[in-house]
Amino acid sequence: MGALRYSINVTVDGCCDHRAGLADDELHQYSAEIIDRADALLFGRVVYQMMEEAWRLPESGDLPDWMTPSLAEFARTIDAKPKHVVSSTLDNPDWNAQLVEGDLVESVRRLKDEYVNGLYVGGVTLPLALADAGLIDEYEFIVHPRIAGHGPTPFKGLAAYVDLALVGRREFASGATALRFEPKR
Repeated sequence: MGALRYSINVTVDGCCDHRAGLADDELHQYSAEIIDRADALLFGRVVYQMMEEAWRLPESGDLPDWMTPSLAEFARTIDAKPKHVVSSTLDNPDWNAQLVEGDLVESVRRLKDEYVNGLYVGGVTLPLALADAGLIDEYEFIVHPRIAGHGPTPFKGLAAYVDLALVGRREFASGATALRFEPKR
């Protein structure tokens, strides 16, 4: 069974608004590595549509002028991965994607069985449901040295504490720090 890995960028005060972080080439390269470790991606509708708008490559294969080499690597990595989308309002995702149908918990368990190298999930709403169901095998918080003072926070409304054990740490030149945890079982 493959692992379900969660990763999110947060400010020191817990804001996970994607505009509040300090993204740079090193962090985009690291994010490409995170995504590349998984066989497939699992997104809710909001994250899927946000990622598609930002990172879907044109059919021509021509990259936009603003893409640095690390952004291009990230775009190629995310563009190529199979995507599974949890949504009750999206009818036909077409960015190498299919809808997750039926019971969420059972569907995610089947996907974990299907993908040896596991799945990657990001966002806020879907990961809350997955954490409540005990389906996330690894949590990664990339903490940016910034206080945002606003914005959404991950896991607001979590039904019960999830105790974690630190299993990895990486520091970046920007001052951001990636902290990887596994649930204590």
